[in-house]
Amino acid sequence: MDQKTLEQIAEFICGNNEAIHPEYRSSSKITKFFHNIGLPYIHDGSTRAKWVLDRLNELTNQQLANVLKRLASPREYGGDKEIVFKALKTLNSILYVEGFEIYLEGIEPKFRKIQIDFNNTREIERELKPLPTPDFLVLGLDVGVGEILQNRWNETQKCIESKAYLASIILMGSILEGVLLGVFQKNMKEGNQAKNAPKDKNDKIKNFAEWKLAEMIDVAHQLGWIGIDVKKYSHSLREFRNLIHPYEQMMYRFSPDEDTTNISWLVVQAVINDLANKLKT
Repeated sequence: MDQKTLEQIAEFICGNNEAIHPEYRSSSKITKFFHNIGLPYIHDGSTRAKWVLDRLNELTNQQLANVLKRLASPREYGGDKEIVFKALKTLNSILYVEGFEIYLEGIEPKFRKIQIDFNNTREIERELKPLPTPDFLVLGLDVGVGEILQNRWNETQKCIESKAYLASIILMGSILEGVLLGVFQKNMKEGNQAKNAPKDKNDKIKNFAEWKLAEMIDVAHQLGWIGIDVKKYSHSLREFRNLIHPYEQMMYRFSPDEDTTNISWLVVQAVINDLANKLKT
């Protein structure tokens, strides 16, 4: 199995992306997961995804098959149909390039081969040519913020054209965070009254400037400012943005390529479109 596929499976086991992964597994839960399939691994407290990846690389084909079956098993998720469906969908999207998928026969996971054909998948039909910069100023953001976001938008386009993919994704993440924060600053009442607004240790709503990007994305969706699809892909872009930390990039052994960058750019555009509709109403 390709190393990139194993990296995605390791992330799936850890559950680091709540938008696509069915369950977050802490250190003890990772240990329990392996024990449930008869593997005597005990997580040593090191970085979870890297540790899991190292363990996956040690497995025989049969042991790896048992890992995949457990990840798809309804027993792993207490029979929750919604979570099981999410697990199968995400797992099969990872396994597609390997030429097989997992399905359920009753409650038993089974494997079957599939025909890989990217010509029949939904593709991005238009090239990401330089786009008109959104008029951030018209959106009513705080004085000075609109100009900064406009400059970053233009700079991101230059990075894409120059194939500076890592730099472009980091800039995209900053635009995403800046626009979301601007929306909350101008819609304070709605943001503070959101059911999932983050609170401090005294159970008080945090100041918007203290909100994490993940929290802003979730609350924006809960308030109806961005769609569910935009929410999910925004979380993916948020994770890519963390590659700004060299050790994070080294740990995941990942460098954004043209495809990653193009998809991320579409995500930023989708977020801005959704939020622009909100602010203009």
